Amino acid sequence: MKILVTGGAGYIGSHVVKHLGERGDDIVIIDNLSTGHKELVLYGKLIKEDLANTEAIDCLIKRYKPDAVMHFAAFIRVEESVKNPIKYYSNNTANTIKLLEVLINRGIEYFIFSSTAAVYGIPENIPVSEDTPLNPINPYGRSKVLVEEVLKDCGLAYGSFNYISLRYFNVAGADERARIGQKYPEATHLITRALKAAKGEIKNFQIYGTDYDTPDGTCIRDYIHVDDLADAHLKALDYLIKDKKSDVFNCGYGHGYSVKEVVNMVRKVTGIDFEAKEAGRRAGDPPALVADNTKIKNILNWKPMCDDLEYIIKTAWEWEKKL
Repeated sequence: MKILVTGGAGYIGSHVVKHLGERGDDIVIIDNLSTGHKELVLYGKLIKEDLANTEAIDCLIKRYKPDAVMHFAAFIRVEESVKNPIKYYSNNTANTIKLLEVLINRGIEYFIFSSTAAVYGIPENIPVSEDTPLNPINPYGRSKVLVEEVLKDCGLAYGSFNYISLRYFNVAGADERARIGQKYPEATHLITRALKAAKGEIKNFQIYGTDYDTPDGTCIRDYIHVDDLADAHLKALDYLIKDKKSDVFNCGYGHGYSVKEVVNMVRKVTGIDFEAKEAGRRAGDPPALVADNTKIKNILNWKPMCDDLEYIIKTAWEWEKKL
């Protein structure tokens, strides 16, 4: 198949491109390289372009005639979205709508959307199923909810248009051969920040909140290895093309680890006993956020292969040491 991947030079997009390339798909990647890196693209043809340039995107779609589009191009920093919501609504929401307009006008029938567990906000029940009411508490989460609503309407209005939205929980880890991984200028993910603290690059590593109603008082999150997430994208694409049924799936392992458990595992993997200071809670952090992954397992026959916190951190550490 010929697959167009937006944001394919980023962390998650590049791993999906790797999986697509390894199975022999024909890949075209569009990325403006604002947060992506061309050296992370292991397969396919990379074109530097911005989704805001609708005319250029239309020309590319017309030229390459992809069978399907996977859309990863988005800003993801929650705190930044609170301080600069226009940036998030302009790119994550408005640019996605412009892209959808081009795809529908050009007759592209299959669309995979990169969504997030942030659409749930602070859920009342754990684990979180896809039927949980969407109640985002920040512009980042709302920017994704808005797109999901647009996708739903497009699926109803345009009979040949089909989509799958994948709601990621906490994505971590790196390629097992350390060829690609997270490469953000200012890391916000816990595991990456802890590894940078172990390297001595972060001097004031903090644990935010130690008084939650959890076994050790710190937040619990569902960490999914990026290779398992990439595999979920391929299974979603194959299902979409075969069954032509739009749907939404959680992407997580169905269990979580606390912040302290993650920090202690980073110490074990790296062999470095770095300092972790305890600090107050951050606004909007739910005590626990864990996926109910029953649906993706049953419908897409998704079988996680990397469900091991130590393995997740080991792969991330091998990549981090190269930076």
